[in-house]
Amino acid sequence: MTRPRTAARTVEHPELSEVSLQQVMEALADPVRRGVVSQLAGAGEDMSCGRFELPVSPSTLTHHFGVLREAGVIRQYYVGATKMNALRAEEMEERFPGLLPALLAASAAEPATATATA
Repeated sequence: MTRPRTAARTVEHPELSEVSLQQVMEALADPVRRGVVSQLAGAGEDMSCGRFELPVSPSTLTHHFGVLREAGVIRQYYVGATKMNALRAEEMEERFPGLLPALLAASAAEPATATATA
């Protein structure tokens, strides 16, 4: 018996023109979500959900990925059964010039305990 074909798994993403600065700022206000952004930027490549080193449970991290995706900060896609995360840096720079570089610089200057207490 052959297995029925299924459609490719897809994830919905907003157009950045539809995302407000308020929504992006609220998403980036959380230190765990800033940690996700910092790790993606530092990696220089897309990362699977399991590669992030953050002090929260996997289910909580899934929530944070969703907030970042809905705010247009990250793009998620599947490679087989693995969900990958990509920073939408170029798109963010076009829509909100200088925001991500300023956030990353400020996060790097902040004590490491700020993310660990989230």
